[in-house]
Amino acid sequence: MNLFFLCLLTLWLYLPGFLANTFAMMWGKWLPKTGYGPWPIDGGREWKDGNRILGDGKTWNGLIGGSMTSGLLCMLMVAIVDDGGMATVFDDGSTVFASPLTGSAGAWFAIGGMYVTAFILGTFLGFACLFGDSCGSFVKRRRGLKREGDVSSKAPLLDTLPFAIMVFVFGQLFLGTSALAAPELRIPMLVLILITPLLHRSFNLIGYKIGWKDVPY
Repeated sequence: MNLFFLCLLTLWLYLPGFLANTFAMMWGKWLPKTGYGPWPIDGGREWKDGNRILGDGKTWNGLIGGSMTSGLLCMLMVAIVDDGGMATVFDDGSTVFASPLTGSAGAWFAIGGMYVTAFILGTFLGFACLFGDSCGSFVKRRRGLKREGDVSSKAPLLDTLPFAIMVFVFGQLFLGTSALAAPELRIPMLVLILITPLLHRSFNLIGYKIGWKDVPY
């Protein structure tokens, strides 16, 4: 398999993790409009340096809602692939649309049938993403680089790299025999990490333009 194919395959398999930030943002923005939340993870508390631990941008509604929505996305991916709804994309008949559950038999998340397994896997990837994002936010706060601003973030790499790195690290460490933990995906993971800032920035600009995000980063 060539590197381009493996990069597309990796992005597809880890899509629930890569989109978790978007899902969390939607839960963080829209749920409070119903009268529930937001509930900041740090509860408004400050670290010993006088800055917020994580800030208002990291909420329980975003973490839980974003993670579970990633679980629903993984269920949808499995349903589409298993139903034969994805066509091959290469001349040799290969496709990047492999089932995220490939090689998961006997894995810790293989519980209660195909869709339950998919939901657990997707939720796990979503949590990994949002955990990494929160780690980046924690480091930014310790350096005094707050989230507020109208043009761009003061720490764009800390806005993007931690979540991508954490998703891949969690996948390699904790998904056992799953296809997501295959050693062949490690080089594509590095490639995707390098281009994640560009992808993340592009998606955020789109979200800002259509009113889903309050800031373009």
